[in-house]
Amino acid sequence: MARKPKSKPVTRRAPSRERPARAASDDRSQRARIIDAFMALLAEKPIEQIGLAEIARAAGVSLAELRDEFGSSFAILAAYVKQVDRAVLAGEDADMAEEPPRERLFDVLMRRIELLTPHKEAVRSLMRSAMRNPGLALALQRLALRSQQWMLTAADIGAAGPRGFVRAQGLGVLFASVLRTWVDDDDPGLARTMAALDRALARGQRWSGLLDELCRIPAYACRMRARSRRADDIDEETAAV
Repeated sequence: MARKPKSKPVTRRAPSRERPARAASDDRSQRARIIDAFMALLAEKPIEQIGLAEIARAAGVSLAELRDEFGSSFAILAAYVKQVDRAVLAGEDADMAEEPPRERLFDVLMRRIELLTPHKEAVRSLMRSAMRNPGLALALQRLALRSQQWMLTAADIGAAGPRGFVRAQGLGVLFASVLRTWVDDDDPGLARTMAALDRALARGQRWSGLLDELCRIPAYACRMRARSRRADDIDEETAAV
């Protein structure tokens, strides 16, 4: 039975007094301000209407400083996605290690959804834009593919090779369908979202099982061809004798 992930206390470290560490912290704060400003603007308007100068003003940085950090508004979005990826991976729950793969993946994806929640309106805006803009939709799919490979890895599910690539693609489609429920789920406990995720993972588990069977077929065929070649070689050697 799927369960909602447990929240964990956040341990905060005192800032270092050393000058280099403080400078690095300032750099991260500037980058974070830019990302936050962009996501706030995205909640108010479509991504195609957000200009770099507007982002710089909202973040309180100069255009030169913005350029130092990011080359485009989409690069800022990609940085946000990476930021969410890192937070999900950092929140790994050791108690889930012995759970079945489907439960582990449920836990990982619910952590992701909880991290997205403060920017729900921005995500909704982005989804609307993607429906109108095939180029944006394709770019978002590439971002989602990378993220879902990490989510599979976080759940200790194979994400390498052709099979992992297809799994990540399928998980990206699955997660997008769950997000369509989530953006309209006003329940603080996200009951509808969890139910949608549970159903989607059940479907995905059946699909993944079929994929595994299909992937075994080429491997079996390769082994049979190799055996056939070895048999032909033996026959040729026997005929030569």
